[in-house]
Order: sequence, then C-alpha cells, then structure tokens
Amino acid sequence: MPSEREYQLQPVVQDSVIHNSKTHSNLHSLAASLFGVSAGIIGLESYDGFLFYIVLSTVTTLLFYFLQVAPESLAEKRSIFDTGRYFQSAVDFWTSGILGGLSGFVLTWTLFYGLVQA
Repeated sequence: MPSEREYQLQPVVQDSVIHNSKTHSNLHSLAASLFGVSAGIIGLESYDGFLFYIVLSTVTTLLFYFLQVAPESLAEKRSIFDTGRYFQSAVDFWTSGILGGLSGFVLTWTLFYGLVQA
C-alpha cells in the first residue's frame, strides 16, 4: 500500500484510469469480433471455439500489458506486475477483457460459421 507521501509525489488521476480502461475494453471488443470471424471461418465448434477465444484473448491482454504497461513500470522502477496505477485493479485488468468481449465473439462466431458452413 503506497504511503501518503508517494500519493503526493505520484498521484493517480481517475480520468486517466477511466481512459485506460475504456481503451483496454475497446481493444478487447474489436479483437473478440475478429477472433469470432476467425473461429467461424475455421469451422470451430463447441469447446474448441471457446478455448480458441480464451487463448487468443489472453495473448491479447499479455501483448497489451507488455507493450503499454510494463515499459512504463520499468522506467519508474516499480514492480513489473503493478497495474493499479493505470487501471482500477489488477483483477479487472486481467479478466475484464475476456468477459467483456465474449458476447461479440459468440455473435460473430455463429454468424461466420453459418455463412461459411452453409
């Protein structure tokens, strides 16, 4: 837990945290739709399609983390897995993308599966 002095030296700006969360959510929504198109064209069914989505969504979160969050954490000499300064919480950062994009994934997956396989 940061001390009062650390908050005074490096305050957390809520507008920036909200902007980061929206950017992360938009990335996952777009990626989920693209993953659904891919799964539908490939012809994945049942658990294979959901496993495809979970793996690619996790990879997307890892790429977002290592390209955006980690370099700033290293530059400021903080813990590499500290996302609390940029997002609401670490759990929110790692899981919101998977759950938030699931409906878009299923929608585009079934649409393109029906178009290609019919």
